[in-house]
Amino acid sequence: MAIPENVLSVVAGAAASQPPVSFWHHFSPGEASGQAAVDAHLRHFERWDLDFLKAMNDAGFPRPAPDWIARSAADLSDLPELTGSEPEFEAELEVVRSLRSRLGPGVPMIVTVFNAWATLRRLCEPETGTHGPPKIVAWDARDDTISRMLAEDAEAVANAVALLGRGLARFAARCLEAGADGIFLSVRDDWVDAPPNPAGSYDEIVKPADLAILDAAGEASFNMLHICGKALDFARFAAYPAHVLNWADRYAGPSLSEAKALTDKPLSGGVDNLNTLPNGTPEQVEAEVRDAIRQAGDRAFLLTPGCTYDPSSVPDENLSAMLRAARSVTAG
Repeated sequence: MAIPENVLSVVAGAAASQPPVSFWHHFSPGEASGQAAVDAHLRHFERWDLDFLKAMNDAGFPRPAPDWIARSAADLSDLPELTGSEPEFEAELEVVRSLRSRLGPGVPMIVTVFNAWATLRRLCEPETGTHGPPKIVAWDARDDTISRMLAEDAEAVANAVALLGRGLARFAARCLEAGADGIFLSVRDDWVDAPPNPAGSYDEIVKPADLAILDAAGEASFNMLHICGKALDFARFAAYPAHVLNWADRYAGPSLSEAKALTDKPLSGGVDNLNTLPNGTPEQVEAEVRDAIRQAGDRAFLLTPGCTYDPSSVPDENLSAMLRAARSVTAG
């Protein structure tokens, strides 16, 4: 297994002649926790000889009761203050510890953390245990539920988001203690700043919780901010105190070249996880990689998809093409 010495230097802002490469997908429900999760991550990482590992986090989120669902603003008073060591969190932390032990100290690893609003959405339906690539269309029944909650009692929603953010911040800190080099914080504003929700809801309700999570992981060497969906205010997220920005530059925008004018942070993306990877040819994947490296120019850059991909629909040949192109083309 190659030890990618350049990853953390790129994360710190140094351009590389060849960008570090990684990609990720959700594993099956049977591989969400325990040894099965560890083995699934290691098979994926070693099979593709990736430059860093993004640990998925699909083991579930603590609920007041196993079948508890948030249906009204009044229900939110059931949410407890979380310590970050609840069984669902501990299941993920044990995976992180095991991965670090198996990988050794030389492999950069970041752990997925969904922000407080995404977590609240998750709590508005039963735990399904099934996860896949994001949907471009943002709104669904969970958003209807939260909008009703905001109309019923906006303060209760704000308090719940803050409470969830504190618990997630404690979990993020424990990820570092468990051996992670940082977190992969997933944020998304088109679930929030859209009618009928009040204007400015993201900055007022969600942003403080985002920043609390990042602050808890502030000692990390590799925090990646994942801007999911189609950002309504990319510049807001570009100013967050994360080391690297990752987003779907191909299908959501802005492009890599446009983002260079919005931030001085290292960038992560370049390959379309929803179209080119599943539907394109290896030649099209390679062309997309070359174009991404060209757009990045002398900016520190990590070549990745814009988000998760569906392993059942992406040909191995396309993943091989992504790696081959990245490791044979000189940046600049």
